[in-house]
Amino acid sequence: MSTTTEAQPSTLTPTPPLPRRRRPSLSWWRPAVVLLLVLGFWYLVAWYYDKHKDLAFVVPYPHLVAKTAFTDATFRSSLLSELWHTTEITFTGLVIAVVIGMSWAVLMSQARWLEQSLYPYAVILQTIPILAIVPLIGTIFGYEFTSRVIVTVMIALFPLVSNTLFGLQSVDRPQRELFQLQGAGRLTTLLKLQLPAALPAIFVGLRTAAGLAVIGAIVGDQFFQRGTPGLGVLIQVSNSRLNGPGTFAAIITASLLGVVVFLLFGLIGRLVTGKWSDVS
Repeated sequence: MSTTTEAQPSTLTPTPPLPRRRRPSLSWWRPAVVLLLVLGFWYLVAWYYDKHKDLAFVVPYPHLVAKTAFTDATFRSSLLSELWHTTEITFTGLVIAVVIGMSWAVLMSQARWLEQSLYPYAVILQTIPILAIVPLIGTIFGYEFTSRVIVTVMIALFPLVSNTLFGLQSVDRPQRELFQLQGAGRLTTLLKLQLPAALPAIFVGLRTAAGLAVIGAIVGDQFFQRGTPGLGVLIQVSNSRLNGPGTFAAIITASLLGVVVFLLFGLIGRLVTGKWSDVS
């Protein structure tokens, strides 16, 4: 007697594709709540210095800062003019830092001995006390625009070098070996494999360097008093005149400039890599 085995229908169901990880959306009310808490704490500190220390100019009330920034025509004109100069120094130094930093990282990525020879100097550049060599920079390059840009470049350079090098070296080994099997040269591998793969890391370094560039422009401006003044000079002059609202208005403006530059390069990074990377 023959037995037949009937084909049983498969009970396996296809595995649904994994949902793409989505970045958490930033609700507008959360930063708003934090801002209200910060303003409340600011008012409390200002009230303490006003009533108990009689030093209202040290920590002025927030509404006085806003009044100075928006209703004092002379101060507002000076603020906008010096904001423009600081922005010019920031972007000039940032562009130079991008060119130098990425070139430096690309060179180190081509050979291990080049990385061992050059990377320690990137670390040394990062650890140099900028304030200690500012007088030397001024003596050599003068006390105007050029010296301010040099300080900005020195402060913003290291994140670009380190992040670009990390991105270039993080290419998957199978992909690198595939290019080698196809006989691709160093330049082809760099342009078509390493640089595209390194873009998320490069934009992380660029956003970090953007914020540091603003700091560099302010620091250079405070120490190089000649030439066209920037926000650093405005902060120093307002502080020397015991103009607390003016000092805080200039500090907040400088901070907002850093935030705007950071968000700008974050937006560019999302436009370039947002469709295929979760890092940007």
